[in-house]
Amino acid sequence: MKKLLTTGFILTLIFAQAQTNRFFYDYKFVPDINDKADVKTEMMVLDIDSRGSSYYSHATFVADSTQKADIEKQIQMNPNSINIKRTDKPGQITFKVTKTYPDFKTSLYRKISSDQYKITEDSKPEWKISGEKQKIGEYNTQKATTSFGGREWTAWFTQDIPFQDGPYKFYGLPGLIVKIEDATGTHVMTLAGNKKIKAASQETELNLPTEVRVFGMGGKEIEITEDQFRKVWKAYVADPTKNMREMMQKNTDTNRVVFKTKTADGREISDPNQVFREMEKKAKEGFKKNNNPIEPDLQK
Repeated sequence: MKKLLTTGFILTLIFAQAQTNRFFYDYKFVPDINDKADVKTEMMVLDIDSRGSSYYSHATFVADSTQKADIEKQIQMNPNSINIKRTDKPGQITFKVTKTYPDFKTSLYRKISSDQYKITEDSKPEWKISGEKQKIGEYNTQKATTSFGGREWTAWFTQDIPFQDGPYKFYGLPGLIVKIEDATGTHVMTLAGNKKIKAASQETELNLPTEVRVFGMGGKEIEITEDQFRKVWKAYVADPTKNMREMMQKNTDTNRVVFKTKTADGREISDPNQVFREMEKKAKEGFKKNNNPIEPDLQK
């Protein structure tokens, strides 16, 4: 009981400063399970404040912010004509996970084509804490294991940092998760550093024309269950450009959305039929090469 009171006092002191505690995680992952030598790396961020936490790719956040600023500028200059350039972004990870305190309600944000989804997690990690300990970097850590999302996970947490949180959807251990790895070794998240920043400001919605939906921008997320998301994912895999075609069909003389993309040889194309063919080709190639998702149960 004394230990819980002490931890709560520490948390109160931290949050009283109206700051965000930002933790950086080095995320190493293998997109193609048939090519384990091809290991990708992304710097992920876990922001923790009094309201909860948010886990996302730093590079994707910067790229999205830049695109958002560009679209806002276009709206100010000509709100009836928005030019969306579909180019490869520097960020590889597009999902985001939020948790609210103190109930740890967890939500996964995923983008599929022109839609944004908010998927509420209906289960929580059930941990088995081991007596095994090891030092990771400067932290004294303890081992815990769980089955979650279709994978077996091993986590190492530290009570030196009094947050019962961690990367992705993981939480509920008596301290921050310093490292977590799945049994195949193809998904590994390791704490790489931390700092305190000013409380993060809330994102504002883009004021887009009502007839227009922009890729990953504007409007509110569609709230769905995990089962509903699985159906959406299957439909997208079967026809990855359906939403784009539907959007183009809504173009009028006063409200138009133009899609552009680049071919493999770097040529920019804007003819709708060519754009859709190129994007469908890229999407299907991507499905084949990205067959090892962090949470396979969601993409069954």
